[in-house]
Amino acid sequence: MCLAVPGKILSIENNTAQVDFNGTRRRIAIDLVPEAKRNDYILAHAGFAIQVLDEHDAVETLKIFAEFYGDKN
Repeated sequence: MCLAVPGKILSIENNTAQVDFNGTRRRIAIDLVPEAKRNDYILAHAGFAIQVLDEHDAVETLKIFAEFYGDKN
């Protein structure tokens, strides 16, 4: 099973973004979404951003993940 996870872009350097996934930070390639910018939410899979998300949709998805998996905060 494949899972894409929403995260918030904290910073961008070249074509790599520092992304926050509920407190866990990862470096994600943004080559596939050149329109992505700081503070955007993206959908990430296998180290690549595959879509820029609407903030409302991203926050709602994160709430569902927190309910299903348990929020660590």
